[in-house]
Amino acid sequence: MAGRTALAGRFLFVAGTRPEAVKLAPIILEMAGRGVMPVLVATGQQREMLAAALAGFGLVPDLDLAVMQPGQQPDQVVGRLVPRLAGLFRRLRPAAVVVQGDTASAFAGATAAFYARLPLAHVEAGLRSGADEPHPEEQHRRLIAQLCDLHFAPTAAAAAALRAEGIAAAAIHVTGNTGIDALLATSRRLAACGHRPAALPAALGSGGRPLLLVTIHRRENHGAPLDRVLSALQVLAADADICIPVHPSPVVAGQVRMALAGHSGVTLLPPLDYADFIWLLGQARLVLTDSGGVQEEAPALGVPVLVLRDVTERREGLISGNARIVGTDAAAIIAAVRGLLDDGRARAAMAQPAHPYGDGLAASRIADLLLARWGVSGAGRPASPSSL
Repeated sequence: MAGRTALAGRFLFVAGTRPEAVKLAPIILEMAGRGVMPVLVATGQQREMLAAALAGFGLVPDLDLAVMQPGQQPDQVVGRLVPRLAGLFRRLRPAAVVVQGDTASAFAGATAAFYARLPLAHVEAGLRSGADEPHPEEQHRRLIAQLCDLHFAPTAAAAAALRAEGIAAAAIHVTGNTGIDALLATSRRLAACGHRPAALPAALGSGGRPLLLVTIHRRENHGAPLDRVLSALQVLAADADICIPVHPSPVVAGQVRMALAGHSGVTLLPPLDYADFIWLLGQARLVLTDSGGVQEEAPALGVPVLVLRDVTERREGLISGNARIVGTDAAAIIAAVRGLLDDGRARAAMAQPAHPYGDGLAASRIADLLLARWGVSGAGRPASPSSL
């Protein structure tokens, strides 16, 4: 942006959550393969989940700001992170800061880069639900766009949304989604080694009943919406084996365990590492989710997606026929699941593998663009965190 000085130096990546780790890791690895070793700053927003996801790609943070606190709210995370990140950025003076998505960590990283007068690049730019939800993520996306120098839009629709908000076309690049890069690489590795997660019960999915994978965690679904989803799952457990990796949020975990712990036909699991989750997703007959990442991953594996939300910023899966919005009404969820389990032709139509979100080459394109704009001199591994 005008008025900032792009100094030769390191690229600095900010990550706080598991999705950020999964979607930034392919870029970091791509740049490392070119001899450019970025600084990776973990905010600690989801400390354990972030560390586990990064470890799956052989990565560890260079710095951990450890802001995670029990019961934290997004505004509290942002309030703690902005001054710490801005001070860090001023000391390190990276050539550019890179953030991903719409989390509190991404918004704080973008805001801190603005205050430190540093260039900013946004991975997965331009996603819009067109509604107030998800809150505050929808607002984070829009605000980050106003601070950004390079916008890496995963799809043409995301790029169009940015242009409609007045973002200069020259700053927008359609790259594909780096989550698909991670998915395809992980799937190839799992196929080569015959992987099965040790955390899964051996009998899961082996009795001839269809396997339904469920993930739910979004703030907009806390409380009554989650209760409705859980009541639907109690009914559907008569028709299928239901597997739920339980999100560590105490609000979510408490509701899920109260409704489903010990319920016949339901398996509750701790959060899975990325490779284990991708394996399980590939085994599922259907997936019910409010996760954005799962909406992107499932079509590539040919797994039909029922979206437990009223709106989605990922409409490409709806257009390709791989996903359908069902919301959180219990009767609607039960009807949709049973309809697909009973109608093989309808399910098969949703199960055609498709790649509406990318071709697995997004990280290479993004690395090209970053290096072309802010090429780094003297690339090498950064100093140890204690000396930064």
